Amino acid sequence: MRPRPDPVASGQESVWRYPRPAIAEPSDRHIRIEHHGVLVADTHAAVRTLETSHPPTWYLPPVDLTPGLLRRSERQSFCEWKGHAVYWHLMIGGELLRDVAWSYPDPTPGFAVMRDHVAFYAGPLDHCTVDGEQVRPQPAGFYGGWITSDLAGPFKGAPGSMAW
Repeated sequence: MRPRPDPVASGQESVWRYPRPAIAEPSDRHIRIEHHGVLVADTHAAVRTLETSHPPTWYLPPVDLTPGLLRRSERQSFCEWKGHAVYWHLMIGGELLRDVAWSYPDPTPGFAVMRDHVAFYAGPLDHCTVDGEQVRPQPAGFYGGWITSDLAGPFKGAPGSMAW
């Protein structure tokens, strides 16, 4: 059963107005990731994916990632819209955050704009921000969306949302 969308306040967008199937669009919003005081990424050239009931997932260009922090994982997955994903570990100091990021080396044509861009799960990281605002991770762990105050939900991943 589809939930009732939350009221949309001024300056917000409803995730219930996002399309299905998902789309990818370039964004000039400021995306920044830090962990244990180390800059992981800083960009104004991200690509965000939008899908009904999900907060955006942010894909960052490799040129705006701090070199040497990512290690390729053996994990892979498949998205019906984007194609095959590969996963990445993040090494900061002596800490290895396993499967904290993923990318699409050969996405489907509709998502070509995000080829080799890297998305990060916000939950394990100290600071993930959009335009300076600390994000909240999308519930449920599997999903990689970032929730900010300019979004109206409810968001897929919350208890009882599996059938949305």
